[in-house]
Amino acid sequence: MNEPTPKSNPSVRVAKPHDSARRHVSGEARYGDDIPEPRGILHVYARPAERAHARVTKMNLDAVRSAPNVAAVMSAADLDQTTNDIGPVFPGDKVFADKQVMFHGQALFAVAADSIENARRAAMRADIGYEDLPAILTIEEALEHNAKVAPTRHSPRGDSGAASPVAADNIEGARSAAMRADIGYEDLPAIFNVDALEDSAVVVPSKRWQRGDSAAAIAASPHRLSGRTKMGGQEHFYLEGQVAMAIPQEDGDMLVHSSTQHPSEVQHLVAKVLGVPDHAVTVENRRMGGAFGGKETQGAQFAVIAALLARQTGRAVKFRPDRDDDMIMTGKRHPFLIDYDVGFDDTGRISGIEVMQAVDCGYSPDLSHSIADRGMYHADNAYFLENVTITSHRCRTNKVSNTAFRGFGGPQGMVGMEHVIEEIARHLGRDPLEIRKRNLYGVTERNVTPYGMTVEDNVLHDLLPELEASSDYARRREAIRAWNADSPWLKKGMALTPVKFGISFTAKHLNQAGALVLVYQDGSVQLNHGGTEMGQGLHTKVAQVVAEVFGIDLDRVRITATNTGKVPNTSATAASAGSDLNGAAAYNAANKILDRLLPLIRDHFDVASQDKIEFRDNAVFAGERRLAGFAEVVKLAYMNRIQLSAAGFYATPKLEVNADGTGRPFYYFAYGAACTEVLIDTLTGEYRMTRVDILHDVGRSLNPAIDMGQIEGGFIQGAGWLTTEELCWDDAGRIQTHAPSTYKIPVCSDVPEQFNVKIYERGENIEQAVYRSKAVGEPPLMLSLSVLHAIKDALAAVNGYRYAAPLHAPATPEAVLLAIEAMRAPAPQPRQRRVAEEAE
Repeated sequence: MNEPTPKSNPSVRVAKPHDSARRHVSGEARYGDDIPEPRGILHVYARPAERAHARVTKMNLDAVRSAPNVAAVMSAADLDQTTNDIGPVFPGDKVFADKQVMFHGQALFAVAADSIENARRAAMRADIGYEDLPAILTIEEALEHNAKVAPTRHSPRGDSGAASPVAADNIEGARSAAMRADIGYEDLPAIFNVDALEDSAVVVPSKRWQRGDSAAAIAASPHRLSGRTKMGGQEHFYLEGQVAMAIPQEDGDMLVHSSTQHPSEVQHLVAKVLGVPDHAVTVENRRMGGAFGGKETQGAQFAVIAALLARQTGRAVKFRPDRDDDMIMTGKRHPFLIDYDVGFDDTGRISGIEVMQAVDCGYSPDLSHSIADRGMYHADNAYFLENVTITSHRCRTNKVSNTAFRGFGGPQGMVGMEHVIEEIARHLGRDPLEIRKRNLYGVTERNVTPYGMTVEDNVLHDLLPELEASSDYARRREAIRAWNADSPWLKKGMALTPVKFGISFTAKHLNQAGALVLVYQDGSVQLNHGGTEMGQGLHTKVAQVVAEVFGIDLDRVRITATNTGKVPNTSATAASAGSDLNGAAAYNAANKILDRLLPLIRDHFDVASQDKIEFRDNAVFAGERRLAGFAEVVKLAYMNRIQLSAAGFYATPKLEVNADGTGRPFYYFAYGAACTEVLIDTLTGEYRMTRVDILHDVGRSLNPAIDMGQIEGGFIQGAGWLTTEELCWDDAGRIQTHAPSTYKIPVCSDVPEQFNVKIYERGENIEQAVYRSKAVGEPPLMLSLSVLHAIKDALAAVNGYRYAAPLHAPATPEAVLLAIEAMRAPAPQPRQRRVAEEAE
């Protein structure tokens, strides 16, 4: 991508309102459930399983089918092994439970009726029997039983490899015809027992990266600590729930309105289960009311079921689960269990470390292997680890299949690293910030990650001191220590933590995007691209790029709904790469049109060189000479039969990932830091944030207003994950936190009174991302690590800062109170065993 230069009156690098802001606050924005319903539409209810792990011994649906106003009923019996599987990467994610239930709440069958009430009422008439099987409900149990997510192979189109059936008048004729086939084979390793799974190529195995000699480095270190930390999952709690509406079209085609981050994947999976080519399915999405990763793969099941029932009935079908069912049926952020063994010197610099990450994937693969990889990629956070071993186990449990969530495994890996830093600091009696700075990546040395990528754009050595000064960290820290000494029941704590987050999909082929730009005779522009809008402002940013190229006002660019019939084969809007990819594709498309206009302008207006021509202020100039308005030039081009539409494309350069995941998986890194102060009540465990200071790197921001909203929102969402958002299951595997009455996301009163957020002004992407901007969707979430460690700092004051608080995430008030009780007990002995090695 050529280096673009902003105009004198730019559309980029300036604050612009979100394109739907007015409609958001007025209630006029149309979401999936607001689309006018066709006459005779049917509504779907999916009956959830009532066991965590069981064989389905009986499922009689006769009473369901005969219920009033029921139009259709569908279960796994109506599908085959291939069409009942909608795994996005590996097979294993089922449309309906097939003979065996794998988690409590798994869909057994779906009912389409004239209303959701009638569909639900009919579904409850089913006669279902179960034979209970042992259920694995925790990571610890999964490690004990060596339960790993183990996908089997299929082709990209879902071909199971089953033999094609032969039909004839009698079995002898069918057998005789079948035996005439000319078939060739290539032998593959066969698996005949469960014990062979771990070493088979069919299983995605545990993964390990190693650099240097971590065991020797740890053994030779003056200090050594080992331990364990855990973090729970997180419900996406998007304001707009899952919803899909399928409308049959002529010739067997299907139109699907889906609240999805990945329209092309929904298109592909709907086509697969319907047994039609992709071109027969069109998926459209104008906006979502939040997603956060929860609509990257999870929306497919609702769209597929709606489409199957629409084809069966010939009528439009809508599937919109209520909030409880949505939370029961859809995946969460992955819980992690992390063991570590670390050696370090007297200054706190890490000489060797071994980390074991065990990931709760749920019952099926979904995206868990990529998420677990991302956890490994960010096990270092911002710190150079010279001798390091990172091991990752992808554990299977009988819970809903966990899925993408803002950060995609990266936050969990970083929580583990920051826990280690905290432990080292308390062991040495030093300020944790001192240990953090001691271990930071260097600029020209100590700058290679555990996976072999050189960090070339590190700004933390400049950014961190700037925040340290602007937050008045040193003075406040001393004041807090003095305050705590005189306060027996209330304790204050403060922490300043850095963030380094890699930007790109770690699957190289996903780093591509397309866009379609149409210029009309009146000079107005229509824009379509493969990204989806979920409130993050992507459409606005991409429109700004197009307006900047053409030198026109932003309101001259009309954004249209994401549609697989306009831009094909798109990647999910995820990995914080939406603006990088789609903005660059739109830039490419707009410049194609510009390149067609330049020779016409040069010749028609007698301009000496095309290099003198400039598009700005809704007009075309040659130096200071105004040649014509933009609309006039467009009309001129039309009269001269010059094409005024273009499809743009972009593929991220420089990415090279080896088979084991090492190499250069990221185009660049985004950086930031946050300083948080908290106040806790040691009698109740309750706490609140009193002040937060954030400095975050977004490169040269495309839109500072939108980026500021992403920084603030990401921080608060991350704080929720690490503090109040606790997911609970009972012993039978039933999720107990499936509504806002029991699951607590942050609210307005949780925002600190002093919330000082600033964009790093010297930021500039060293790579040629669009207008030198940087991604901003996911990285700010990890700024919330400062909240967890501020709470730990306050807890350390309970025993005079003698040792680190035994606190895991989420740090609910109950967990904090238990940690306070533990802090008042005698100091625990450091664990010296090789935890990461023993976990094998």
